[in-house]
Amino acid sequence: MSLINTEVKPFTAQAFHGGKFITVSDADLKGKWSVVFFYPADFTFVCPTELEDLADNYVEFKNLGVEIYAVSTDTHFSHKAWHDTSDAINKIDYPMVGDPTHVISRNFDVLIEEAGLADRGTFVIDPEGKIQIVEITAGGIGRDAKELLRKVKAAQYVATHPGEVCPAKWQEGEKTLAPSLDLVGKI
Repeated sequence: MSLINTEVKPFTAQAFHGGKFITVSDADLKGKWSVVFFYPADFTFVCPTELEDLADNYVEFKNLGVEIYAVSTDTHFSHKAWHDTSDAINKIDYPMVGDPTHVISRNFDVLIEEAGLADRGTFVIDPEGKIQIVEITAGGIGRDAKELLRKVKAAQYVATHPGEVCPAKWQEGEKTLAPSLDLVGKI
């Protein structure tokens, strides 16, 4: 079953953020755009490259009113230790959420049950708490923050411009489409 346009299910978890442990819940995802970015595990190989890429582009996400939540099945204690020992992870200013109970990973349908780890899942959530973008990749395939930024901009544009859609490769400021009978068969 697709999670597109479904509301985020309830959860409460501990996170490492800004040098402190904080509580994060589904309520934190409402009222603003959010990216929930699942990755398999701390102290691994592809994961730090993805999280560093997000950290390098975090200001752009914040300028769009978007908060990022990195989530793995590790604990918030593990997140702190990784943050303190890795130059790449030390760049992170967004919350690193621990999901050792697997509640969040199951809610987003990314838990690899037999491994107890999350797939590489990316979810863009609108201010109403509804999932607008879902992307899941295999463990060996890293994601690109710039492409995620492009998708977030498209989702925000479509949300504020009813009746318009963003074509493939759309970039902010480019022409959009207004689906209509006149447009059928002309693209």
